[in-house]
Amino acid sequence: MRAFAKEPPHGVPVAGRPEGGTPLKGLYKALEDIVWLTQLGLSMLLPLLLCLGGCWWAVNRWGWPEWVYLPGVFLGLAAGAQNFWVFARERMERAKKEKTSRIGFNSHQ
Repeated sequence: MRAFAKEPPHGVPVAGRPEGGTPLKGLYKALEDIVWLTQLGLSMLLPLLLCLGGCWWAVNRWGWPEWVYLPGVFLGLAAGAQNFWVFARERMERAKKEKTSRIGFNSHQ
């Protein structure tokens, strides 16, 4: 058995673990980020698909002209961009709240 394979004493940071945390805390953060990215992607894509679906329905149901797809694409992209902005703003606000105000060894106030 190698000497460095043993668990370090309590309170000593280990590579891959946040200070004072467990390996599950890092996994939880990774899964949270994956869920956030999936939700962001869907919230950007679905408005475009819904607008295009509405245009397709209107063209087939009522015989509207084909150029109706152009405003549908623009409206879908605008709605997706708006959703992206809301998500990004919420993420930035959450990051500001989660920042710890640790004082480093050489930091002076």
